[in-house]
Amino acid sequence: MRVTSSADWRGNLEFDTPVLVADILPGEPARCSLCVYGTDPWPRTELWAVKLHHPKHHDGDVRFYCAEHVPAAKAAPEPIAQPAKRSSPRSSAVRAPRTPRPTPAAERPRAVCPNCFIEVPPTGICGMCGETVPLAG
Repeated sequence: MRVTSSADWRGNLEFDTPVLVADILPGEPARCSLCVYGTDPWPRTELWAVKLHHPKHHDGDVRFYCAEHVPAAKAAPEPIAQPAKRSSPRSSAVRAPRTPRPTPAAERPRAVCPNCFIEVPPTGICGMCGETVPLAG
């Protein structure tokens, strides 16, 4: 099974970076995620959207915050200096693409019982009806 992400407006947001909601998603006023329940909705020009990491969804979770509750943007991590690569004869050679080896099952034909139409074991005797089947090869 392959997990894929959906294509919507949340996929374009960076993690932990506040973005003005009116710039990414027009619409009606909305509520801040941290304001007390029952407060009036904020206009989208005064709300900030922040995409947060989620433990079960790799796309994250987007929450809206008012100017009072918006979290500070996290600074981008500094790049780690990579050690210089040494050139070696093996790394400079161009590698040919590998062809997959055939599996043992694909290398030899299988014997099938003419009565039961099941594969016969290496003994040549059908496990269902007991008929002896000549093995190919």
